[in-house]
Amino acid sequence: MTVVRDDCFVTDERMIPYAEGLGVLMARIAPVVGRETVALGAALGRVLCADVVSGRDVPAFDNSAVDGYAVAYGDLTPNGQTRLEVAGRIAAGHPLDGAVQKGAAYRIFTGAPVPAGLDTVFMQEDVIQDGDGVILPAGVRRGANFRHLGEDVRRGETVLAPGRRLRPQDVGLAASLGCAELPVYTRLKAAIFSTGDEVREPGGDAPEGCLFDINRYSVSGLLTEIGVAVTDLGILPDDPDAIVQALDRASVDHDVILTSGGVSVGDEDHVKGAVNRLGSLHFWRLAIKPGRPIAFGRIKNATFIGLPGNPVASMVTFMCVARAVILRLAGRVAETPPRRFPVRADFAYKKKTGRREWLRAWLTVDGDGRLCAVKFPSEGSGVLTSMVKAEGLVELEEDRGPVAHGDRVAFIPFSEVRL
Repeated sequence: MTVVRDDCFVTDERMIPYAEGLGVLMARIAPVVGRETVALGAALGRVLCADVVSGRDVPAFDNSAVDGYAVAYGDLTPNGQTRLEVAGRIAAGHPLDGAVQKGAAYRIFTGAPVPAGLDTVFMQEDVIQDGDGVILPAGVRRGANFRHLGEDVRRGETVLAPGRRLRPQDVGLAASLGCAELPVYTRLKAAIFSTGDEVREPGGDAPEGCLFDINRYSVSGLLTEIGVAVTDLGILPDDPDAIVQALDRASVDHDVILTSGGVSVGDEDHVKGAVNRLGSLHFWRLAIKPGRPIAFGRIKNATFIGLPGNPVASMVTFMCVARAVILRLAGRVAETPPRRFPVRADFAYKKKTGRREWLRAWLTVDGDGRLCAVKFPSEGSGVLTSMVKAEGLVELEEDRGPVAHGDRVAFIPFSEVRL
């Protein structure tokens, strides 16, 4: 198990371009989770921590891809139909007993082993029954409907590399190798909380001047979607000692601690002081909108991440910045950046150069069949309905100026910043 270094999140005071800042963060952090072995049925969604090397060929024997008739290609009439006697039956799990007869066909079923001497399979719907034989059409190629030993995986081949979150197809591939268990990283454990005497739990009352907690639920959901085990510490009061005690306890058995808001310079922003009492806190002034200030620090062996307080800024900053850090801490070193898809802008937007911006948008199709992005009308970081309406984010890079209708822009679907 690794821990983040004390100086890992130290930065300068300048406004840092997004790509540069993210690159620095990725270079400075490493997985902090341990390793364990889990049963194959429990491996879905876990992060692989070692190579999976095949100990066998897949398939392990030549076999038929269809229900039909197996023959030797050399027994076929070159330019016409061929009639062959059916000399046997081969079912899956039941190899032919004995050698094949020359000039004979064999009834065979999908997945059944094709014995030596036969190399081509006719689909049953293409043949004509003729007493004890079959009439086979002309024109079939040698090796048709024939699956060769090892055509999927060869013995000794590395089929899964560490650092990837295991998908259903990955688990299925491991099963095809005969793996009953897989080596994975332990789940990253995150603690999350909100602060503020004005913040109330949904389901209760919210008197004048109070509001229901939003970010604790949205950020917790984002963490859960990427496979993190979340502990909800609830709402902490505006009490410095209470916050220090909660952070101190959480740092003992969690890898990451997250909050939103509460780390600025206001008299009631006690989280910043609490983190500094227990460890260290550094602000990254990224040239981005929404978000800009995001806090990274360390409390004992736990990484601290302070997201912006506005609901939209909190979610977007998590998706575009904190997510990459958390995935790296969780062992997902093979993670690729979210894909950007080129679409047309169905909006105009005044943007200044010098910072990267993410606009909430959804897709539509214009009269020429081209995908277009429609921007949510409001740009406020507190308008959470924009995230509900949107299907993703339009990303405008630092050197991009104003956007006109029809301009090409990059679109990041929400699916690219979740699983």
